[in-house]
Amino acid sequence: MYRVETDNTGLDIYGNHQIRACLRGRSIRRVMNHPDRLKYPMKRVGKRGEAKFERISWDEALDMIATNLQRIVQEYGNEAVYINYSSGISAGNITRSSASTSMVARLMNCYGGFLSHYGTYSRAQILTAMPYTYGTNQGNSTSDIINSKLVVYFGNNPMENRSSGAGVTYHLEQAREVSRAKMIIIDPRYSDTAAGREDEWIPIRPGTDAALAAAMAYVMITENLVDQPFLDKYCVGYDEKTLPPSAPKNGHYKAYILGDGDDRIAKTPKWAAPITGIPEQTIIRLAREIATTKPCCITQGWGIQRQSNGELSVRAVAMLAILTGNVGIHGGNSGAREETYKIPFTYFPAGKNPVKTKIPVFMWTDAVARGPELTALHDGIKGKDKLNVPIKFIWNYAGNTLVNQHSDINRTHDILQDESKCEMIVVIDNFLTSSARYADLLLPDLMVAEQADLTPNEYAGNMGYLIFGQPATTPKFERRSIYWMMSELAKRLGIEAQFTEGRSQEDWLKFVYEDMRKKLPDFPEYEQMKAQGIFKKRDPKGHLVAYKAFREDPEKNPLKTPSGKIEIYSESLAKLAATWQLEAPDIIHPLPIYHYGFNGYEDPKRRQYPFQLVGFHYKGRTHSSYGNVAILQAANPQEVWLNPLDAAAKNITDGAFVRLFNEHGETRLPAKVTPRIMPGVLAIPQGAWHQADMAGDKIDHNGSMNVITTQRPSPLAKGNPQQSNLVQIELVG
Repeated sequence: MYRVETDNTGLDIYGNHQIRACLRGRSIRRVMNHPDRLKYPMKRVGKRGEAKFERISWDEALDMIATNLQRIVQEYGNEAVYINYSSGISAGNITRSSASTSMVARLMNCYGGFLSHYGTYSRAQILTAMPYTYGTNQGNSTSDIINSKLVVYFGNNPMENRSSGAGVTYHLEQAREVSRAKMIIIDPRYSDTAAGREDEWIPIRPGTDAALAAAMAYVMITENLVDQPFLDKYCVGYDEKTLPPSAPKNGHYKAYILGDGDDRIAKTPKWAAPITGIPEQTIIRLAREIATTKPCCITQGWGIQRQSNGELSVRAVAMLAILTGNVGIHGGNSGAREETYKIPFTYFPAGKNPVKTKIPVFMWTDAVARGPELTALHDGIKGKDKLNVPIKFIWNYAGNTLVNQHSDINRTHDILQDESKCEMIVVIDNFLTSSARYADLLLPDLMVAEQADLTPNEYAGNMGYLIFGQPATTPKFERRSIYWMMSELAKRLGIEAQFTEGRSQEDWLKFVYEDMRKKLPDFPEYEQMKAQGIFKKRDPKGHLVAYKAFREDPEKNPLKTPSGKIEIYSESLAKLAATWQLEAPDIIHPLPIYHYGFNGYEDPKRRQYPFQLVGFHYKGRTHSSYGNVAILQAANPQEVWLNPLDAAAKNITDGAFVRLFNEHGETRLPAKVTPRIMPGVLAIPQGAWHQADMAGDKIDHNGSMNVITTQRPSPLAKGNPQQSNLVQIELVG
C-alpha cells in the first residue's frame, strides 16, 4: 500500500527543517480521488464554454489534433500556434507545464516552433522594471533577515503565499527570536503575515506605494539621512553629479523629489498623505526609522507590481534601499522580493524554438482577436515589428489562465466562442475547469503524484532541496501521461525520433538527473535518490545576499546595466518613453516616479465606481488549483473583505450576499466585514472558479474576481494589472 506523506527527514531544526506540506499538499489525496476527475478523451459537441462533450477514443483525439495542427501550420505558419501560459504544474520536470520547458514546447519545437510569450501573470512588471535599475531582479534570501534590525514589507504576504514548512515561516520566526528585528507591514489588508508578528501595520491605498516612497525620500533628503557616499560610488542619476549627459537639466531623482523637476511638485509627506491614506506624521516617522536603522531589509511582494503603474512602483520601493545604502549587505535587501538558495536543477530539454516572435503573456486574447494589428512600439511585440497572423491554434496544458485567471472573463468568452478566430483549442488537464469548458478537444492527464518525477527546490531560505516523487497509485480509466500523449502525436506528425530520441519517460528522468549530478557531486546515485525521496543541502555561504560582489568591488563586479551601476535614472527607459506609442494615462519614465495609473485612486472613474478592489492569494487554493476541494472551501470560504465603516454606509452586515460590479461584469459572494481592510478598499481571494450562465445574464455567483478586471495591460511590461480595479458594491436585493 502507498500513501502520500509530507517530509519527515532531518532533525527539524532551523537550517535543516522539514519540507512539510501546506493545506493544499495535505489535501492531495482528495484531489487524486475526486469524483470529478476527467477520465476519457472528449470532443466538444456544443458551443465553446457550454461544456458539452462526448467521449472519443485516444486514436480519434490524437488524429484530430494532428490533422488540425498540420492544416493550420500549412495555412498560417507556425506563428499561428500558441502555447498558453500555465503554472498548474510548476513543481515538476517531465510533467512541468511552463510553455518554455514543457513536453508540448518540445513537440512544437520539433515541428517548426510556435508563437511564444514573455513575462508571467505573477511578476511581469517586476521582471521588466527591476533590471532597468539593477540589471537583474534579485533579493536577499529569506533566511538573511536574522541579520536585520528592521524588516519592512511592502505588500509582502509569505505566510499565505508560501505557507508550507519549507517557506518563509521559519525565517520570520527566527528574525524575531535571533535578531529581535522590528517588523513593519505596509499593506491595505492586515494579512496573516502580520497576524501578531508585526510591530506596526500601516494601511495604504493600492497603487500608491510610489507616492509613499517619494515622500519618505523627501524626508531622508531634506534631513540629510541618505547614504551619500553609497549614492556617489554605486549609482547613476541621484543628483547632478552622476546624471548622464543625455538627461535634461534637473532630470535627476533629487530634483524630482524636491520639486525642481518638470512637474514642480515637492513630494512632501503632506503631498503624499491624501494620496496614500497614511497620515503625514506617520510618513515622517517611518522615513526616519528606515534611514537610521541598519541593516534594514526592505522587501516588496508581487501584488504591488501587478498594477497599472506597477513598473514605477517597483523601482520606487527599491529606492528606499538605495537611498539608505542597504543594498548588497547582510540584513539588508535590494527592495525586491526575497530570494532563496537553490541547488542545481536541470529541466527537461524542450529544445530551441525556431519562431523568434514573442508577445506579452497577458495580451494573448488581443493576439487572437486582432493579431496583425499588434506592433512592437504599441503592444510590446518582440522579435519583429508586428505580428503577421492571429493565433489560430491554442495549447492549454495544466493551466486555468485561458479563462479563470485571465482578466475580463466576459470579453474572453466572446473571443473564444467565435470559431472563425481561434480555430482549435486543445486542453490537457485533470478537471473540467473554467478554461477546460472552452476546449475543442479535452484530454485527461495524470497528476504528478501518479507518476515518477523530480520536484525542484522552491522557497526554503538558506536550504535547497530536491524531491524524487514516486507514483502513489496506478493510472485509472484512460488517463495518460503528457509524455505518452506528445510521443503519440510526434508519431502522427512524423517527428517521433526527433522528439523521443529513443528514450522512455524513465530514461529522460535519468538523463536530467545525471546532468544535475555533474553540477553537484553531493547528489546521491540515481537509485539511492529514488529510494530516499528527498535531498536537502544548506547554503554553504550561509545566506544569499543580492549584489554583494558589486557592493564589495563595483569595478570588478559591475551590474548588468548599461553603466554597470545602479541606474536611478535610466537612459534606456528615456529612449523607450520617447519612441513607444502610449495612451493616457500610461507613462514610461526614466526615474522611479509616482503616477496614479488607470483604475487607481486618482482615476476620475472612481466617481462612478468608488471602491478599489485587490485580490490576494488564499491558503485554500494555489491560484485556482484545489478550488474544487470541499474541505478547503469550508476552511477558507470565498468572501469579499470590507471595512466596517464602508459596510455601515452600505447597510451590509457580515455574511450578507453582495454584488460587485463595474463596466466589465458582475460577481456575487458573501461579505466579510472586518477592520483588517482599510476603508475604501475591498479584497477578494483570487482564483475562485467562475460560475455563470454565459448564455444568460453572465453574472458570476462564486466570487470570481476576473469578471471585473480589465484586459488593458500595464505600460512597460504590457503586464497583468489585476490589482488595479474600481468597482461598486451593493447588497443583492
